[in-house]
Amino acid sequence: MSPVRRAPSRLTGTEARLRTAYLGQVTDLLWPAHAGSGADELIVVPNLRKPRLLLPAAAPRAAATAIRRYSEPKSRLSKLRLDLLALSVRSGVAQAVMRDRIRVPSRRADRSDTIETYLSSSLGIDVTVSLHIGPARANRKPVLTVLSPHGDLIGYAKIGINDLTKRLVAAEGASLAALSEAAWSQTLAPAVLHAGQWRGLEVLVQSPLPVHRPRVALQDGRLARSMLEVATVRGGTAEVLTDSPYWQGLMARLAGLQPSVDTGCLREAVATVAHRQPARTPMPLLMGTWHGDWTPWNMAVLADRILLWDWERFGGPVPIGFDALHYRLQRAVVRTGVEPRAAVADTVAAAPQVLAPFGVRATDARLVALLYLIDLAARYLQDGQAEAGARLGVLGQWLLPELVAQLADMRCNPLQ
Repeated sequence: MSPVRRAPSRLTGTEARLRTAYLGQVTDLLWPAHAGSGADELIVVPNLRKPRLLLPAAAPRAAATAIRRYSEPKSRLSKLRLDLLALSVRSGVAQAVMRDRIRVPSRRADRSDTIETYLSSSLGIDVTVSLHIGPARANRKPVLTVLSPHGDLIGYAKIGINDLTKRLVAAEGASLAALSEAAWSQTLAPAVLHAGQWRGLEVLVQSPLPVHRPRVALQDGRLARSMLEVATVRGGTAEVLTDSPYWQGLMARLAGLQPSVDTGCLREAVATVAHRQPARTPMPLLMGTWHGDWTPWNMAVLADRILLWDWERFGGPVPIGFDALHYRLQRAVVRTGVEPRAAVADTVAAAPQVLAPFGVRATDARLVALLYLIDLAARYLQDGQAEAGARLGVLGQWLLPELVAQLADMRCNPLQ
Protein backbone atom coordinates (compact mmCIF):
# COMPACT_ATOMS: atom_id res chain seq x y z
CA MET A 1 0.00 0.00 0.00
CA SER A 2 1.44 3.38 -0.94
CA PRO A 3 0.43 6.98 -0.22
CA VAL A 4 -2.00 8.60 -2.60
CA ARG A 5 -0.01 10.55 -5.18
CA ARG A 6 -2.84 11.65 -7.42
CA ALA A 7 -4.66 13.70 -4.81
CA PRO A 8 -4.68 17.38 -5.82
CA SER A 9 -1.80 19.26 -4.24
CA ARG A 10 -3.89 22.37 -3.58
CA LEU A 11 -7.50 23.21 -3.13
CA THR A 12 -8.90 25.29 -5.95
CA GLY A 13 -10.30 28.76 -5.36
CA THR A 14 -9.71 31.20 -2.57
CA GLU A 15 -11.72 31.09 0.63
CA ALA A 16 -13.07 34.60 0.01
CA ARG A 17 -14.30 33.72 -3.48
CA LEU A 18 -15.94 30.53 -2.24
CA ARG A 19 -17.70 32.39 0.57
CA THR A 20 -18.99 35.10 -1.78
CA ALA A 21 -20.33 32.59 -4.30
CA TYR A 22 -21.97 30.61 -1.52
CA LEU A 23 -23.57 33.76 -0.12
CA GLY A 24 -25.37 34.42 -3.41
CA GLN A 25 -26.62 30.85 -3.66
CA VAL A 26 -27.94 30.80 -0.11
CA THR A 27 -29.72 34.15 -0.18
CA ASP A 28 -31.52 33.13 -3.38
CA LEU A 29 -32.71 29.94 -1.64
CA LEU A 30 -33.79 31.51 1.63
CA TRP A 31 -35.27 34.72 0.27
CA PRO A 32 -36.73 33.76 -3.13
CA ALA A 33 -37.87 36.80 -5.11
CA HIS A 34 -41.49 37.25 -6.09
CA ALA A 35 -43.41 39.97 -7.89
CA GLY A 36 -44.63 42.95 -5.90
CA SER A 37 -42.63 42.23 -2.76
CA GLY A 38 -41.10 44.89 -0.57
CA ALA A 39 -37.46 44.66 0.40
CA ASP A 40 -35.45 44.27 3.59
CA GLU A 41 -31.75 44.99 3.85
CA LEU A 42 -29.18 42.65 5.33
CA ILE A 43 -25.87 44.10 6.50
CA VAL A 44 -22.86 42.12 5.25
CA VAL A 45 -20.16 41.76 7.94
CA PRO A 46 -17.42 42.70 7.39
CA ASN A 47 -18.04 43.23 3.66
CA LEU A 48 -19.05 41.51 0.42
CA ARG A 49 -15.47 40.47 -0.35
CA LYS A 50 -15.14 38.53 2.90
CA PRO A 51 -18.68 37.78 4.08
CA ARG A 52 -18.95 36.20 7.52
CA LEU A 53 -22.35 37.30 8.79
CA LEU A 54 -25.61 38.80 7.53
CA LEU A 55 -27.51 41.00 9.98
CA PRO A 56 -31.07 42.40 9.76
CA ALA A 57 -30.62 46.14 9.18
CA ALA A 58 -34.16 46.98 10.30
CA ALA A 59 -33.78 45.24 13.68
CA PRO A 60 -30.68 46.66 15.40
CA ARG A 61 -31.40 44.92 18.72
CA ALA A 62 -31.65 41.58 16.97
CA ALA A 63 -28.48 42.35 15.00
CA ALA A 64 -26.62 43.13 18.23
CA THR A 65 -27.73 39.85 19.80
CA ALA A 66 -26.64 37.98 16.67
CA ILE A 67 -23.15 39.45 16.92
CA ARG A 68 -22.81 38.43 20.56
CA ARG A 69 -23.89 34.89 19.64
CA TYR A 70 -21.82 34.72 16.45
CA SER A 71 -18.67 33.12 17.82
CA GLU A 72 -16.92 32.09 21.00
CA PRO A 73 -14.43 34.81 22.08
CA LYS A 74 -10.99 33.27 22.56
CA SER A 75 -9.76 36.01 24.91
CA ARG A 76 -10.97 38.93 26.98
CA LEU A 77 -9.82 41.27 24.23
CA SER A 78 -11.85 39.33 21.65
CA LYS A 79 -14.91 39.51 23.90
CA LEU A 80 -14.44 43.25 24.37
CA ARG A 81 -14.23 43.77 20.61
CA LEU A 82 -17.36 41.69 20.06
CA ASP A 83 -19.25 43.62 22.73
CA LEU A 84 -18.18 46.95 21.24
CA LEU A 85 -19.27 45.85 17.77
CA ALA A 86 -22.64 44.73 19.13
CA LEU A 87 -23.08 48.05 20.93
CA SER A 88 -22.20 50.02 17.80
CA VAL A 89 -24.67 47.99 15.72
CA ARG A 90 -27.43 48.46 18.26
CA SER A 91 -26.82 52.23 18.34
CA GLY A 92 -26.63 52.48 14.54
CA VAL A 93 -23.04 53.71 14.46
CA ALA A 94 -21.63 50.59 12.79
CA GLN A 95 -24.14 50.78 9.96
CA ALA A 96 -22.38 53.88 8.70
CA VAL A 97 -19.11 51.96 8.45
CA MET A 98 -20.36 48.59 7.22
CA ARG A 99 -21.95 49.83 4.03
CA ASP A 100 -22.33 46.59 2.06
CA ARG A 101 -25.94 45.45 1.89
CA ILE A 102 -28.02 42.70 0.32
CA ARG A 103 -31.66 43.40 -0.47
CA VAL A 104 -34.07 40.51 0.05
CA PRO A 105 -37.88 40.19 -0.10
CA SER A 106 -39.46 41.56 3.05
CA ARG A 107 -40.96 39.15 5.56
CA ARG A 108 -43.75 41.69 6.07
CA ALA A 109 -44.85 41.85 2.42
CA ASP A 110 -48.11 40.27 1.27
CA ARG A 111 -47.70 36.73 -0.11
CA SER A 112 -44.06 36.75 0.96
CA ASP A 113 -42.61 33.24 1.26
CA THR A 114 -39.15 33.48 2.79
CA ILE A 115 -37.34 31.51 5.45
CA GLU A 116 -38.39 34.19 7.95
CA THR A 117 -42.09 33.88 7.16
CA TYR A 118 -41.82 30.09 7.34
CA LEU A 119 -40.08 30.17 10.72
CA SER A 120 -42.51 32.77 12.07
CA SER A 121 -45.45 30.57 11.09
CA SER A 122 -43.85 27.37 12.39
CA LEU A 123 -42.78 28.83 15.74
CA GLY A 124 -45.88 30.95 16.27
CA ILE A 125 -43.91 34.15 16.84
CA ASP A 126 -42.65 36.94 14.59
CA VAL A 127 -38.94 36.34 13.98
CA THR A 128 -36.04 37.74 12.06
CA VAL A 129 -32.74 35.99 11.40
CA SER A 130 -29.03 36.48 10.96
CA LEU A 131 -27.03 34.18 8.70
CA HIS A 132 -23.58 32.76 9.41
CA ILE A 133 -21.36 32.17 6.35
CA GLY A 134 -18.95 29.37 7.23
CA PRO A 135 -15.84 28.07 5.47
CA ALA A 136 -16.05 25.77 2.46
CA ARG A 137 -16.95 22.19 3.40
CA ALA A 138 -19.08 19.53 1.79
CA ASN A 139 -21.43 19.66 4.77
CA ARG A 140 -21.64 23.47 4.86
CA LYS A 141 -25.21 24.62 5.28
CA PRO A 142 -27.01 27.84 6.20
CA VAL A 143 -27.06 28.29 9.97
CA LEU A 144 -29.44 30.99 11.16
CA THR A 145 -29.69 32.72 14.50
CA VAL A 146 -33.44 33.04 15.05
CA LEU A 147 -34.39 36.21 16.94
CA SER A 148 -37.34 38.34 17.86
CA PRO A 149 -37.22 41.84 16.32
CA HIS A 150 -36.55 43.12 19.87
CA GLY A 151 -33.40 41.02 20.18
CA ASP A 152 -34.57 37.97 22.13
CA LEU A 153 -32.74 34.80 21.15
CA ILE A 154 -35.29 32.17 20.07
CA GLY A 155 -33.01 29.42 18.76
CA TYR A 156 -30.79 28.29 15.92
CA ALA A 157 -31.96 26.95 12.57
CA LYS A 158 -30.04 24.64 10.27
CA ILE A 159 -31.16 24.40 6.65
CA GLY A 160 -30.33 21.36 4.51
CA ILE A 161 -29.94 22.53 0.92
CA ASN A 162 -28.52 19.48 -0.92
CA ASP A 163 -28.63 15.71 -0.56
CA LEU A 164 -25.83 15.54 2.02
CA THR A 165 -26.92 18.46 4.20
CA LYS A 166 -30.59 17.47 4.02
CA ARG A 167 -29.64 14.03 5.31
CA LEU A 168 -27.50 15.50 8.08
CA VAL A 169 -30.12 18.01 9.21
CA ALA A 170 -32.84 15.34 9.28
CA ALA A 171 -30.52 12.98 11.16
CA GLU A 172 -29.72 15.63 13.76
CA GLY A 173 -33.40 16.33 14.33
CA ALA A 174 -34.15 12.64 14.81
CA SER A 175 -31.16 12.19 17.13
CA LEU A 176 -32.02 15.18 19.31
CA ALA A 177 -35.64 14.03 19.57
CA ALA A 178 -34.50 10.58 20.71
CA LEU A 179 -31.89 11.98 23.11
CA SER A 180 -34.43 14.23 24.79
CA GLU A 181 -35.34 11.24 26.98
CA ALA A 182 -31.74 10.60 28.06
CA ALA A 183 -31.22 10.85 31.84
CA TRP A 184 -27.78 12.45 31.65
CA SER A 185 -25.97 13.98 34.61
CA GLN A 186 -22.89 15.24 32.74
CA THR A 187 -24.12 16.42 29.33
CA LEU A 188 -26.78 18.75 27.98
CA ALA A 189 -27.96 18.77 24.36
CA PRO A 190 -30.36 21.21 22.63
CA ALA A 191 -34.07 20.52 22.30
CA VAL A 192 -35.92 20.44 18.99
CA LEU A 193 -38.22 23.46 18.58
CA HIS A 194 -39.28 22.61 15.03
CA ALA A 195 -38.41 20.13 12.30
CA GLY A 196 -39.94 20.22 8.85
CA GLN A 197 -39.54 20.94 5.15
CA TRP A 198 -39.88 24.23 3.29
CA ARG A 199 -39.60 24.65 -0.50
CA GLY A 200 -37.77 21.32 -0.74
CA LEU A 201 -35.27 22.23 2.00
CA GLU A 202 -34.84 20.46 5.35
CA VAL A 203 -35.32 22.75 8.36
CA LEU A 204 -34.36 22.13 12.00
CA VAL A 205 -34.75 24.71 14.77
CA GLN A 206 -32.98 23.98 18.06
CA SER A 207 -33.26 25.63 21.45
CA PRO A 208 -30.32 27.79 22.55
CA LEU A 209 -28.11 26.25 25.19
CA PRO A 210 -27.17 28.42 28.21
CA VAL A 211 -23.74 29.33 26.87
CA HIS A 212 -23.96 32.72 28.61
CA ARG A 213 -23.56 31.06 32.03
CA PRO A 214 -20.10 31.22 33.66
CA ARG A 215 -17.56 28.76 32.29
CA VAL A 216 -15.18 26.64 34.31
CA ALA A 217 -11.93 24.90 33.48
CA LEU A 218 -12.20 21.35 32.18
CA GLN A 219 -11.00 19.19 35.06
CA ASP A 220 -9.31 15.82 34.67
CA GLY A 221 -11.73 13.02 33.90
CA ARG A 222 -14.76 15.20 33.34
CA LEU A 223 -14.67 15.14 29.54
CA ALA A 224 -14.24 11.36 29.56
CA ARG A 225 -17.24 10.95 31.88
CA SER A 226 -19.40 13.04 29.56
CA MET A 227 -18.20 11.12 26.51
CA LEU A 228 -18.86 7.80 28.23
CA GLU A 229 -22.36 8.99 29.08
CA VAL A 230 -23.02 9.63 25.39
CA ALA A 231 -21.32 6.39 24.33
CA THR A 232 -23.58 4.29 26.55
CA VAL A 233 -26.88 6.14 26.08
CA ARG A 234 -28.23 3.09 24.22
CA GLY A 235 -26.32 0.67 26.38
CA GLY A 236 -23.13 -1.00 25.24
CA THR A 237 -22.02 -4.29 23.79
CA ALA A 238 -18.83 -6.30 23.39
CA GLU A 239 -18.42 -7.50 19.80
CA VAL A 240 -15.81 -9.37 17.81
CA LEU A 241 -14.81 -6.72 15.28
CA THR A 242 -15.25 -8.63 12.04
CA ASP A 243 -18.59 -10.07 13.20
CA SER A 244 -19.96 -6.75 14.44
CA PRO A 245 -22.66 -4.51 12.92
CA TYR A 246 -20.05 -1.72 12.91
CA TRP A 247 -17.74 -3.72 10.64
CA GLN A 248 -20.55 -4.64 8.28
CA GLY A 249 -21.60 -0.99 8.10
CA LEU A 250 -18.05 0.11 7.35
CA MET A 251 -17.82 -2.47 4.56
CA ALA A 252 -21.06 -1.16 3.06
CA ARG A 253 -19.83 2.44 3.20
CA LEU A 254 -16.57 1.55 1.46
CA ALA A 255 -18.43 -0.45 -1.18
CA GLY A 256 -20.55 2.61 -1.93
CA LEU A 257 -17.60 4.95 -2.54
CA GLN A 258 -16.67 6.00 -6.04
CA PRO A 259 -13.63 4.10 -7.37
CA SER A 260 -10.46 6.11 -6.76
CA VAL A 261 -6.93 5.75 -5.46
CA ASP A 262 -8.14 6.96 -2.07
CA THR A 263 -10.92 4.38 -1.98
CA GLY A 264 -8.49 1.63 -2.92
CA CYS A 265 -6.16 2.76 -0.16
CA LEU A 266 -8.93 2.55 2.42
CA ARG A 267 -10.02 -0.88 1.24
CA GLU A 268 -6.45 -2.11 1.60
CA ALA A 269 -6.35 -0.61 5.07
CA VAL A 270 -9.47 -2.49 6.09
CA ALA A 271 -8.08 -5.71 4.62
CA THR A 272 -4.88 -5.26 6.63
CA VAL A 273 -6.84 -4.71 9.84
CA ALA A 274 -9.01 -7.76 9.17
CA HIS A 275 -5.94 -9.89 8.44
CA ARG A 276 -4.41 -8.93 11.79
CA GLN A 277 -7.42 -10.17 13.78
CA PRO A 278 -6.59 -13.44 15.57
CA ALA A 279 -8.31 -16.44 14.02
CA ARG A 280 -8.72 -18.20 17.37
CA THR A 281 -10.52 -16.72 20.38
CA PRO A 282 -10.60 -13.13 19.08
CA MET A 283 -11.08 -10.55 21.83
CA PRO A 284 -14.25 -8.45 21.55
CA LEU A 285 -14.25 -4.65 21.34
CA LEU A 286 -16.52 -2.41 23.38
CA MET A 287 -19.17 -0.83 21.14
CA GLY A 288 -21.48 2.12 21.74
CA THR A 289 -22.64 5.38 20.20
CA TRP A 290 -20.72 8.58 19.53
CA HIS A 291 -21.44 12.26 19.00
CA GLY A 292 -19.42 12.11 15.79
CA ASP A 293 -17.92 15.62 15.84
CA TRP A 294 -16.99 16.29 19.46
CA THR A 295 -14.54 19.20 19.37
CA PRO A 296 -13.66 22.10 21.70
CA TRP A 297 -15.72 24.48 19.55
CA ASN A 298 -18.85 22.30 19.71
CA MET A 299 -19.03 22.39 23.50
CA ALA A 300 -18.99 24.66 26.55
CA VAL A 301 -18.02 23.62 30.06
CA LEU A 302 -20.22 24.82 32.92
CA ALA A 303 -19.98 23.97 36.59
CA ASP A 304 -22.71 21.32 36.39
CA ARG A 305 -22.87 20.29 32.72
CA ILE A 306 -20.97 20.09 29.48
CA LEU A 307 -23.09 21.79 26.83
CA LEU A 308 -22.79 19.95 23.53
CA TRP A 309 -24.19 20.89 20.12
CA ASP A 310 -23.89 19.89 16.43
CA TRP A 311 -25.30 16.36 16.73
CA GLU A 312 -25.69 15.71 13.00
CA ARG A 313 -23.11 12.88 13.05
CA PHE A 314 -24.46 11.10 16.14
CA GLY A 315 -24.84 7.37 15.68
CA GLY A 316 -23.51 3.91 16.26
CA PRO A 317 -22.55 1.32 17.01
CA VAL A 318 -18.88 2.27 16.84
CA PRO A 319 -15.92 1.26 18.99
CA ILE A 320 -16.17 3.17 22.26
CA GLY A 321 -13.57 5.92 22.39
CA PHE A 322 -14.03 7.34 18.88
CA ASP A 323 -15.18 10.68 20.33
CA ALA A 324 -12.07 11.01 22.50
CA LEU A 325 -9.77 10.30 19.54
CA HIS A 326 -11.65 12.77 17.33
CA TYR A 327 -11.46 15.45 20.01
CA ARG A 328 -7.71 15.00 20.40
CA LEU A 329 -7.02 15.06 16.66
CA GLN A 330 -9.21 18.06 15.88
CA ARG A 331 -7.94 20.08 18.84
CA ALA A 332 -4.34 19.45 17.82
CA VAL A 333 -4.86 20.48 14.20
CA VAL A 334 -7.29 23.39 14.60
CA ARG A 335 -6.58 24.84 18.03
CA THR A 336 -2.92 24.00 18.63
CA GLY A 337 -1.76 24.26 15.02
CA VAL A 338 -0.02 20.88 14.88
CA GLU A 339 0.85 19.76 11.35
CA PRO A 340 -2.04 17.45 10.37
CA ARG A 341 -0.01 14.34 9.57
CA ALA A 342 1.95 14.69 12.81
CA ALA A 343 -1.35 15.05 14.67
CA VAL A 344 -2.56 11.77 13.16
CA ALA A 345 0.61 9.99 14.31
CA ASP A 346 0.23 11.46 17.79
CA THR A 347 -3.40 10.33 17.98
CA VAL A 348 -2.35 6.72 17.35
CA ALA A 349 0.61 6.90 19.73
CA ALA A 350 -1.50 8.38 22.54
CA ALA A 351 -4.42 5.99 22.06
CA PRO A 352 -3.69 3.75 25.10
CA GLN A 353 -3.79 6.75 27.46
CA VAL A 354 -6.69 8.46 25.69
CA LEU A 355 -8.87 5.34 25.67
CA ALA A 356 -8.06 3.96 29.12
CA PRO A 357 -10.91 5.89 30.85
CA PHE A 358 -13.39 4.15 28.54
CA GLY A 359 -12.36 0.65 29.56
CA VAL A 360 -10.50 -0.02 26.30
CA ARG A 361 -7.65 -2.48 26.81
CA ALA A 362 -4.18 -1.19 26.00
CA THR A 363 -3.80 -4.07 23.53
CA ASP A 364 -6.89 -2.82 21.64
CA ALA A 365 -6.11 0.90 21.71
CA ARG A 366 -4.08 1.09 18.51
CA LEU A 367 -6.68 -0.95 16.65
CA VAL A 368 -9.45 1.41 17.80
CA ALA A 369 -7.37 4.43 16.73
CA LEU A 370 -6.74 2.99 13.26
CA LEU A 371 -10.43 2.16 12.88
CA TYR A 372 -11.27 5.75 13.80
CA LEU A 373 -8.90 7.08 11.12
CA ILE A 374 -10.34 4.72 8.51
CA ASP A 375 -13.85 5.79 9.53
CA LEU A 376 -12.94 9.49 9.29
CA ALA A 377 -11.34 9.01 5.88
CA ALA A 378 -14.45 7.17 4.65
CA ARG A 379 -16.59 10.09 5.85
CA TYR A 380 -14.46 12.65 4.01
CA LEU A 381 -14.59 10.64 0.79
CA GLN A 382 -18.31 9.90 1.08
CA ASP A 383 -19.06 13.59 1.68
CA GLY A 384 -16.76 14.85 -1.09
CA GLN A 385 -14.83 17.22 1.18
CA ALA A 386 -11.95 17.72 -1.27
CA GLU A 387 -14.29 18.64 -4.12
CA ALA A 388 -16.06 21.14 -1.84
CA GLY A 389 -12.78 22.93 -1.08
CA ALA A 390 -12.50 21.90 2.58
CA ARG A 391 -9.17 22.78 4.15
CA LEU A 392 -8.40 19.17 5.15
CA GLY A 393 -10.41 17.58 2.36
CA VAL A 394 -7.38 16.33 0.41
CA LEU A 395 -6.63 13.17 2.37
CA GLY A 396 -3.51 12.41 0.34
CA GLN A 397 -1.77 15.33 2.03
CA TRP A 398 -2.15 14.20 5.62
CA LEU A 399 -4.41 11.35 6.75
CA LEU A 400 -3.79 8.63 4.17
CA PRO A 401 0.03 8.78 4.10
CA GLU A 402 0.18 8.43 7.88
CA LEU A 403 -2.46 5.69 7.87
CA VAL A 404 -0.38 3.82 5.29
CA ALA A 405 2.73 4.21 7.47
CA GLN A 406 0.91 3.00 10.57
CA LEU A 407 -0.47 -0.04 8.76
CA ALA A 408 2.96 -0.88 7.31
CA ASP A 409 4.35 -0.80 10.83
CA MET A 410 1.45 -2.97 11.97
CA ARG A 411 2.55 -5.74 9.61
CA CYS A 412 5.75 -6.09 11.61
CA ASN A 413 4.50 -5.28 15.10
CA PRO A 414 1.52 -6.32 17.22
CA LEU A 415 -1.59 -4.14 17.30
CA GLN A 416 -0.69 -2.39 20.56
